[in-house]
Amino acid sequence: MSASPRVAAAENRVAPAPPNELSRAIDRAAGARPIGGNRLEHYPDSPRALDAMVAAIAAARATIHFENYIIRDDATGRRFAEALAERARAGVRVRVLYDALGSLGTSRRFWRGLRQAGVEVRAFHPLLAPRPFELPQRDHRKLLATDGGWAMIGGLCIGDEWAGDPSRGRRPWRDTMVAVSGPAAAALDGAFARIWSRAGPALPAEELASDPAPCGSSIVRVVEGMPGRARVYRTVELLAASAAERLWITDAYLIAPAPLYASLIDAARSGVDVRLLVPGASDLPILRNFTRVGYRDLLRAGVRVFEYGGPMIHAKTMLVDRRWARVGSSNLNVSSLLTNYELDLAAECEALTGELANQFRRDLASSREIVLQARRRLLPPRLVDAPAAQSEPAGDLPHKRSGYELGAVAVVALRRVAGGLRRAIASTAALACAGVGILLAAFPRVMSGVLAAGAFALALVFGWYAFERRRARDADDG
Repeated sequence: MSASPRVAAAENRVAPAPPNELSRAIDRAAGARPIGGNRLEHYPDSPRALDAMVAAIAAARATIHFENYIIRDDATGRRFAEALAERARAGVRVRVLYDALGSLGTSRRFWRGLRQAGVEVRAFHPLLAPRPFELPQRDHRKLLATDGGWAMIGGLCIGDEWAGDPSRGRRPWRDTMVAVSGPAAAALDGAFARIWSRAGPALPAEELASDPAPCGSSIVRVVEGMPGRARVYRTVELLAASAAERLWITDAYLIAPAPLYASLIDAARSGVDVRLLVPGASDLPILRNFTRVGYRDLLRAGVRVFEYGGPMIHAKTMLVDRRWARVGSSNLNVSSLLTNYELDLAAECEALTGELANQFRRDLASSREIVLQARRRLLPPRLVDAPAAQSEPAGDLPHKRSGYELGAVAVVALRRVAGGLRRAIASTAALACAGVGILLAAFPRVMSGVLAAGAFALALVFGWYAFERRRARDADDG
């Protein structure tokens, strides 16, 4: 889909200063150009971010473009549905794009109510789509854009976990959003238009007609992560390699590819203050165990690792020195960096980096640092909490887990109770392989025919997939 003149103009607005080598490299890695003249507002408080989004929806007069991985049919989701439906009835063009897997539990009645109010709703990559190889490619982006001149981007989904419920003792998840006013908001609107066209007909040209004037001094690059392009991955690698003073990362599901781990280790060994903040209590506890696998090498190199003591930290931010900040939907794991559709901001803004740094310090006050403790008998060192006065959350109220969090923990508890599960899987696999071997020995002709037919079928499927991928790429290039 070709960009509208308004989007192209927004993406070509560059700061007066000529780009240096790092800026030029990031431009190429991110597939984006610097856009100057923006005002950025930092929202580290999830309930306040939700309030700001609802207020922006209520204030929209022409267009609302809303995209999210998870939109739940709960009190928070219904609050958004009511605001969107009201604007649609008032004549505003409202578009909602949700991921079919992320919002799998949301009822059909919820979407039907939006459509009946005049909202155009699309599901991204339905689970019964005719292209099964695209099912792992999810729309993990979080974006709200209104009237072409304002947008909000970050890691926040639409659900009660992010809103919290003080009356029931449930604290909100800690997430980070950034509101963008100015030319970069038009570029974000263009990013919505491009992924909207992947789920159906394109937006009409007149819906992308506004041209917001500069209203600030921040320089922004809109990084659109796409399967196989590794734009976010390459951008993160370059930012990590460029750090000279500090590299502070907050990530919800950190299972970084080996080259990215190596970049963090190299930065720490060269004297950079590298700190990682990850959840102490995760909605996906099994992923926390995978995250801990890489701790020892990081800690030996001088990286400092902190686990948040609150209910769940879902933010995805990266702070490099006092110049660069990355905020968006991308987690530092393979699915986000290589498989999903993601949307991040890479900002050159000292004010935003300062606010992110202050929030990072506040989060550390509610976190515990993980250190290595030596053991005897040639055993690897043990991961333990560092002895510190602020190892417990300072001034935080106890958190009562929601039904969603309890369900996730229950799944892991059941896995632990079934201690022989892995042995059972291994035994089943061994028996299956033995059975196939016996059948091959007893009926070689029949089994060879079955295997040959299966191989030809797989060849046809993979060949068809390669043809479809080439045709799609040719269409994108055209």
